[in-house]
Amino acid sequence: MNSRPLALVVVLLVWAAIYLPALGSLEIKGEEGRRILPAVQMIETGDYIVPRVGSEPYLRKPPLINWLVAGSFKIFGQRNEWTARLPSVLCVLAVALVFITVAPVSLGATGSTVAALIWLTSFGMIEKGRLIEIEALYVSLFAIAFVCWLSWWEEERSLWLKWIVPWIFLGLGWLAKGPTHLFFFYAIVIAVLWRSRELRTIWNVPHLIGFIIMISIFAAWAIPLVKMTHGGHVAQVWSRQFSGRLAGVGFHFGGWVLNIPRSLGYFLPWLFFVPLLAGTSFRADGKSDIAHVGRDHRSRLERAASRRIDVVCGLVWGIAIPLVIVDLIPGSLPRYTMPLLAPFAWLLGSILTAETVKWPRWLGGRTFSLKRRQRAIALLAIATCAAVCAYALAIVPRLHARQKVKTIAAKIEAVVPGPDRLYAVDPDYQPFLFYVRRPIVYVRRVADLPRDASYFLVQPNNESAAETARQWLPAFPRRVLSIQDYRGRRVSIFAIDKR
Repeated sequence: MNSRPLALVVVLLVWAAIYLPALGSLEIKGEEGRRILPAVQMIETGDYIVPRVGSEPYLRKPPLINWLVAGSFKIFGQRNEWTARLPSVLCVLAVALVFITVAPVSLGATGSTVAALIWLTSFGMIEKGRLIEIEALYVSLFAIAFVCWLSWWEEERSLWLKWIVPWIFLGLGWLAKGPTHLFFFYAIVIAVLWRSRELRTIWNVPHLIGFIIMISIFAAWAIPLVKMTHGGHVAQVWSRQFSGRLAGVGFHFGGWVLNIPRSLGYFLPWLFFVPLLAGTSFRADGKSDIAHVGRDHRSRLERAASRRIDVVCGLVWGIAIPLVIVDLIPGSLPRYTMPLLAPFAWLLGSILTAETVKWPRWLGGRTFSLKRRQRAIALLAIATCAAVCAYALAIVPRLHARQKVKTIAAKIEAVVPGPDRLYAVDPDYQPFLFYVRRPIVYVRRVADLPRDASYFLVQPNNESAAETARQWLPAFPRRVLSIQDYRGRRVSIFAIDKR
């Protein structure tokens, strides 16, 4: 696909068909509430430094995703599932656009388009990219940094460009989830440079400056955070997050042994083309014969082909080794390897657009012609789009009847009159609060509730304090609703009987 406008149209259509249907039709689930509720509080309080879930600071993750959700709510003027999830799908689209605008010189016009389609249609990206989860943002920022660095390195662009600009996106990735993506990024960089016998070039001044810029982006938020909260507590939370992964907290042997198969599942359906690595050969610029060109030009073509082989080999090592290492860590989860989706898309884009491609002998050893490859890519992309559209049209409507979070919010709405505020006493993580369409005020203790409070929510550990509260004498709190959510957790709504 040599036309960039055509490539843009194809990528936009595939993205829209996969990531937009029924995007806001289902209630929030999983960890989505931890990305949305802090954004709501940021808008209401004006504090964009300290993310909060309920009445407590949420320090386990940096706030970039909360900022994006808050920005989406403000831009569209609505707080719903669609505006909450929109940042994720836009991040996924941004990576596809970077592939077809930055990578064509290195991958070729067709190869960059194929890589963009692989990125959009990989099962892992579809699963996370349609939710407001950290992975969609974090993996996308990593992918942009990776594509920019590898493209500009292959093109032998300025040191200042290729060793500084990608680190800006790595810094933003640090603001999304922390520094774990650096392990994958440097694994790729070191593998490619080592295979190309250029590993020493990693030591340069622009790289150092890029690294400093990356840290500065994170520090611009972290330093004010430490000043506004208890610095020792922040460090303890971050340390516990990191050490818990290495120490295998929550380790389950049954899940651990399936880490690698589940990680590989994120690369489907394109994983089936990996055996083509054994039968792929590259000739630069698609020339089937370079014997009749000038000596200098032939030398450049041969050097480009050799470099492409080095990149492919480097990517194989840079993908395989980190995937195995991370998946073998006790307590690790398959989604931790998702940053490897972009390098995988680049690798498959190179293979599926190579000049000569054969299946290995154990799969018949036949040549996989360019026309058949193009047909297979198109069929897979179309089938993926059709499957997602069918899910949106046929399955999502049936799932509406099973929604549990909105049901809880509706029960609360029924007992709390519209004009009244609802006070939430140390509520912890309660995703249904997103659907309560009235002002919510968070307090840490029952004793902190004001005398003018009429309704408040408590967890079981605060029920005794609620029942014996005396700040409303001669009135007393009265339980008007008790709910057990889908996680088995119970909350109660109390009303102040002021008769």
